[in-house]
Amino acid sequence: MEFRKEELTVKAYPTRQEMGIKAAKDVAACIHNLLQEKDEINMIFAAAPSQNEFLEALIADTTIEWNRINAFHMDEYIGLKEDAPQGFGNFLKEKLFARVPFKSVTYINGQADVADEECNRYSALLKKYPVDIVCLGIGENGHIAFNDPHVADFNDPVLVKVVSLDNKCRMQQVHDGCFKDLSEVPEQAFTLTIPALTSAPHMYCIVPATTKAQAVYNTINGAITEECPASILRKKNGAVLYLDADSASLLKLKEKVFA
Repeated sequence: MEFRKEELTVKAYPTRQEMGIKAAKDVAACIHNLLQEKDEINMIFAAAPSQNEFLEALIADTTIEWNRINAFHMDEYIGLKEDAPQGFGNFLKEKLFARVPFKSVTYINGQADVADEECNRYSALLKKYPVDIVCLGIGENGHIAFNDPHVADFNDPVLVKVVSLDNKCRMQQVHDGCFKDLSEVPEQAFTLTIPALTSAPHMYCIVPATTKAQAVYNTINGAITEECPASILRKKNGAVLYLDADSASLLKLKEKVFA
């Protein structure tokens, strides 16, 4: 099933595996097209278990010229140990960055001594390497990156900022099996802002699982507001949302698409 809601294209698939494979195929095609026009491109990736099937399928595509891609990630906890497996840079290193030969990989430093300086450093790099493709997810509270509803700003004047994480966001990390309980989840993080993400000409949003069904419904059918930050995707030409049967379960599509 494929349909549009304003500027957003929505694609729904029966299984999480098929969703990931189809998203990877579309991203790979976009990479190939861009590299016909440019010597190199810049990509931003999300770090979350929701991206696993997509990342595996993307790595499996041997036609991608990784040595012409500069990689960034979109958020990072503040205060975790440098080698903590829950760190988003560490997650992406294991799942993607260390497995293919990128031209460059630039990490957000969650252990930076001065947070404002780290925001400025990463912002400068994003200006130097304007993003072409963003591969992202949606949180249970509708966030994109760590732009939770209480800190999201569709007109944010900065590219990178420090945010406090709401409890729904932090509990998602427990639900995903990344932490044993809420007390272990950091309360602050660095995040790329919504304008930093939506500046990309191409956005591919991969969202499986029942836990995301309400956020998906709100993204597609609710008001376009910071109360559901992902709703901004409906105003973004070039944005595609990929769903599985579980995340699409509140859209009343299941009986039509997945019978």
